[in-house]
Amino acid sequence: MISKIQLLKAADRIFGSLAISVSKSFIHPKEDISKDISNILIIRPGGIGDAVLLIPALKILRKHYPDLQIDILVEKRNAGIFKNSSIINNLFLYDDLRNNGLLDIFKNNYDAVIDTEQWHKLTSVVAYFTKAPIRIGYSTNGRADLYSKSAEYKQSDYEAISFINLASALTGKKHRFNTNGGFLKKNKSKNKEFSKYRKQYKSVVGLFPGATIRERRWGVQNFASVAESLIQKNIGVIFLGGKNDIPEVEKIIRILGTKEYLNLTGKTSLNETTEIISEMDLLISSDSGLMHIAYGVGTSTLSLFGAGIEDKWAPKGTNNHVINKYLACSPCTKYGYTPKCPINVKCLTEISAKEVYLKAHDLVSN
Repeated sequence: MISKIQLLKAADRIFGSLAISVSKSFIHPKEDISKDISNILIIRPGGIGDAVLLIPALKILRKHYPDLQIDILVEKRNAGIFKNSSIINNLFLYDDLRNNGLLDIFKNNYDAVIDTEQWHKLTSVVAYFTKAPIRIGYSTNGRADLYSKSAEYKQSDYEAISFINLASALTGKKHRFNTNGGFLKKNKSKNKEFSKYRKQYKSVVGLFPGATIRERRWGVQNFASVAESLIQKNIGVIFLGGKNDIPEVEKIIRILGTKEYLNLTGKTSLNETTEIISEMDLLISSDSGLMHIAYGVGTSTLSLFGAGIEDKWAPKGTNNHVINKYLACSPCTKYGYTPKCPINVKCLTEISAKEVYLKAHDLVSN
């Protein structure tokens, strides 16, 4: 069954270039830099990780323009990052045409639009047809002509910095990123099952074995081995993830048997998961949205990289650690696309469970 994400990407691939060409035939709205900016639309479809790493840029905009109305256009899958945020005024859904959907943004006369999409083309068309006098986005994939200002997008820049560069294009000032993390709001977890389990252990480690694509999966047996070794040292182990991750975690649990772990996979909302991660000592994960959330709330991470670009996506700062075998063929992901691996994801399979356990044990012990 084709997912909504796959449909959106296919539509962009098929119609994106044509939509840009047709858009250029319309009158190009002129930029009015003298106009006071009172409202702005931020376009941010995509996954959880992109949404999390956009937060520092949004905070910069809110600080620079205290009275600015900031609306955001997102997908349902990453909307939870922005719900109930004090930074955002109104939230609209890119993949919904009904209440607070895509069409509703065209009812507003925005002074500026920032398109944070890195590659796909249709968001630049959406930005163009808002008729906002100031339109900012990345100059990738033939999209620059639909913006009044464009920013360079570098694969070597950490993604939060790439987003901050878009904010700088609007404010005209160079803004910096604090690599120590802690840019997401921390709230104490109200999950009773977690709270009861947390009190039993001096240290608790979260494990997220999920991944949307095969090339980012470290493997059931590896995660089971790490979990068992941690439990033997009286370190609490909590499995996290969404409903799609349940089959993977169930396989791990069958290997572990009746050992003392806590499985919250598929049982918590994104907001609840964020609260739980904030009270952990460490999260072990491949390149994932939960990894970015852990960084955002200031929880230490041990991330496993291979296909993904470490410079762009791995959490920064002294509390975050990466295991990467740096094979000649990795990283192979570019602009969100990962090719099928012909060598059985060797970049991850060469990372041993013992190596990950020893590093994790060292981190929580110190």
